[in-house]
Formats: sequence, structure tokens, C-alpha cells
Amino acid sequence: MEQFIMKGGTPLHGEVVIGGAKNAALGIIAGALLTDEDVIIENLPDVRDINVMLEALKEIGAVVERIDRHTAKISAVGVTSVSIDDEYIRKIRASYYFIGALLGKHHMADVPLPGGCAIGSRPIDQHIKGFRALGAKVEIRNGCVQAAASEGLHSSHIYLDVVSVGATINIMLAAVLAEGRTIIENVAKEPHIVDVANFLNSMGANIKGAGTDTIRIRGVRRLHGTTYAVIPDQIEAGTFMCAAAATRGDILIKNVIPKHLESITAKLLEMGNTVYEYDEAVRVVGAPVQHPTDVKTLPYPGFPTDMQPQMSVTLALADGTSVVTESIFENRFKYVDELARMGSNIKVEGNVSVIDGVKRFTGASVNALDLRAGAALVIAGLAADGITTVRDIVYIQRGYEHFEQKLQALGAQIELVDSEREAQKFRMKIG
Repeated sequence: MEQFIMKGGTPLHGEVVIGGAKNAALGIIAGALLTDEDVIIENLPDVRDINVMLEALKEIGAVVERIDRHTAKISAVGVTSVSIDDEYIRKIRASYYFIGALLGKHHMADVPLPGGCAIGSRPIDQHIKGFRALGAKVEIRNGCVQAAASEGLHSSHIYLDVVSVGATINIMLAAVLAEGRTIIENVAKEPHIVDVANFLNSMGANIKGAGTDTIRIRGVRRLHGTTYAVIPDQIEAGTFMCAAAATRGDILIKNVIPKHLESITAKLLEMGNTVYEYDEAVRVVGAPVQHPTDVKTLPYPGFPTDMQPQMSVTLALADGTSVVTESIFENRFKYVDELARMGSNIKVEGNVSVIDGVKRFTGASVNALDLRAGAALVIAGLAADGITTVRDIVYIQRGYEHFEQKLQALGAQIELVDSEREAQKFRMKIG
């Protein structure tokens, strides 16, 4: 089984280029089903979740051509099935975007219930509410969501009971070809919501208000092909920002949109780090001694829940006590027990963790329990004294492209190994 082995204690220095946003790309890939013309998607991250989505498209009859590692051409004219039955698709959260896209184009969908990381309950009731408001009949049978609108979808006024990124994107996908004017209120405002809306508009959709509390969609008869580049990944960028701070390094993080990183930047500045902003880059210089601060995860533009583990690792090396409140997912602190193996001092009560900073971590063998927790443990290993092994890295590979190679370019002593023999060889090399 593949694992990361690293020797920590070396500040990271250099430049890193951020890839496309996984969470935007997943919605955009599903959106390619809405037209019979060719769609070319650029700046795709080469990660497991993206590849699973593309394979699922092929399964239902779409033609997918990988022009290069980060570009794919999709033709959905040959889609003959609205039923996705793939054991892998159940393992990623974004499988539910196929419901909105297939329902919008073909007025039917049969899609497995979503999987993904076990970070807490993520019900799809708001998705179903939106589909029903648009005129679809929706049932859950045999672990699948079955939706149908025999007479087509119609416009509606939809108010989301809770802010939901997935429901916002899914309802947009379903509504762009629905007759009339749909209004969705209390929507999510994350950068990838805006990116999916911009992609759909580039195909001829009429969506206004993405990035605000209310999205207005005027349905069109058809969508055409497009060439579209995915925005940079806010969370990958934030992960390297925390890596610079935690290792007391100096990293120039390129191909980013600094405005998307403002909540992360603000917390790193409060800790005493230095952050320089450029047009399409940020540079983070980790302070030798860092201050504690409090963090509460919130929907965008608040602090992202997907950055909570990485920031918590950074705070665990600060000089003082910090409080982190997780308001999005209830199981996002499972990594704390793993971090304790490395000498952290964190107490969790409900959705709040109290972090008493320590001077250093020590290397240990730990398990990546989900995507972002896995990345956080790698940061901890790079900041620790000694050798750290991070297992179950399939979670990390779901969202980070060649993570170890980018870290190696920054001076990290880290290796991806797939056997105990390779692991022992690398330990001897770096020991």
C-alpha cells in the first residue's frame, strides 16, 4: 500500500505552482453533459476524483479524450444511459452532480448516493428539494437517487434551508435548460460556485448573481460547446501557505487568486507570519515564533472547513492557546488522535478544539483519515523532528496532484513508496 515517508525539521523554500480547483472541476465535468457539442476543459487537476468522474462519463456513452494531463475534451452527444452504476463513483462526493446534469438534459437520472471522506453527515435533502421544486419526482431506491421529470423541468423559486455548495451547483445544473426564470436564494458563494456558473454561461446559459446570496437563472433551449479553464485551487494554495508557516519556511505560491485566500491570509498574519500578495501569487514567510489565534469555520467568505486541519496543525506549533470551532462538519477532528502521536496537545469537546501549542512535533506513524486531514499530517511530518510515515494516502491523492513531488521541489525530504522494502531503503537513506 502506498505511503508517504518523510524526514522533517527542514524549512520549505522555493516556488510551487497551484493546479486547477478540484471542487470546481467536478461540477464543470458534470456540466459537460448538458450539450451535444464538444467541451474542452483546461487546467484540470490530475487527481483521483477527477479521473473517476471522467471514467463515469465514458460509462454512460460520452466520449472523453485526454488531450494532455490537464486538458480533456468531452462529447456527450452519444450518451445513451442516465444510469450510473460504478463501484468507484460511490467513493466520491461529487457523484451527485450527475443527477442535476442528467435531469436537466435528459429529464431522468439514476445515480448512486454519494460517498467521499467520512468527515460528518452531508445530507442531500436540499438537492432533492430543489429538483422537486423544478418539477421532478425523486426517490431513493437501492442506494441510488432516481429522479424523473416526464414533462420536463420548469422554473421555480427555491429557498435553501441551509447554505450548501453541492445543492447550489446541482440545482444550477438542472435549471439552466428549464423553461422560465428560476431564483435560488440562500445559496453558497464559494469561488467554485462562481466558476461553474461562468462555465455554464460560456456555453450559452443565462445565470446571474453567482457569488451573491441569490442566483437567477433564465432557462435556454440549448447549450453549445466551449473551451474553459478551471480556476486555481484555493485549498491546495492554502495547504502550501500553512506548510510554509508550520515549517518556518518561505514559499512563493503561484497561479492563485489572492482574494480567494483572504481568510487564510488573515489568520496567518494574526499568528505573526508575513504574507506578500501579488497579482497571481502569494508568498508566505513563516515567523520563528508564532502567536495563537482563534478560528471558526464558516461558508465563504469565512474560513473554509477544508483548511481547518491544516491550520490546526500550524496552530499546534504556536506559542500559546488557540481555539478552533468547526461549524460545518461534526467529524472533522478525527485527525487529532493521529496528531497526538506526534506530540501535539489538543483537546476536543464537541465541535471545538482547544490547542495548546508545543515547541515541536516528533516523527511517528500515522493514518490519513480523510483528504484534508491527510494533507495536514504531511505538514506535521515536515515540521517534526525525525521520520514520519503517513499511511492510507489514497485519501490525499483524491485532491492533491503529485503532492510529494511539489514538496520535494521545496526541499522536503519526502518519498512516495509502495512496499516495505522501498520504505526501509528510504529510511536508511534519510536516517
